[in-house]
Amino acid sequence: MGRSVTGAGSWEERLFGELDDLEQQAGAAFAFERSLEVEERARAEYASVTLAARLMASVGREVRLDLVGGLRLNGALRRVATGWCLVEGEADAWVVPHPAVLSAYGPGERAVPEEAWPAVARLGIGTALRRLAEADEPCRLRLRDGSLHDVRLGRVGADFLEAYAGDAAAPGLHAFTALAAVQSRRDALEA
Repeated sequence: MGRSVTGAGSWEERLFGELDDLEQQAGAAFAFERSLEVEERARAEYASVTLAARLMASVGREVRLDLVGGLRLNGALRRVATGWCLVEGEADAWVVPHPAVLSAYGPGERAVPEEAWPAVARLGIGTALRRLAEADEPCRLRLRDGSLHDVRLGRVGADFLEAYAGDAAAPGLHAFTALAAVQSRRDALEA
């Protein structure tokens, strides 16, 4: 006559079991594809992270910066701004243009995108150099070629600064692009 109810139940159980198994396989395949997609997006997003963004997230940390011209700075990263950063040692402070940084050691794992920076961090290197000029303190210019110049800063233009060596009546002009770092006493930048 026909199959027993017990036989029909086991057939349905096998069918549902196979469907459950297929569903689990599809879920695992989807999860794997999703994880690959997430990894790819993370790589693509990280490709837009700048050194400045990594440094901004590391303000307050002890860092070592290796600069063009052979200068190595160790100190606390005190400020990061558009195009420059400030590293403080025990007695001195260094204004460092970002393009002069060859390597940075000690920054944290995070990054702060420039859109999230505070307004004061959008001030260019000219602002920091004007503050040093106003302090009228002796400074040391370290140029990208490795040369050192003990000077007093004069006026600061859009892309250069005036620097008086010794008791010279006329200043030397130094392009910002020539600077590896500008050293001053810490209190000259805090004024």
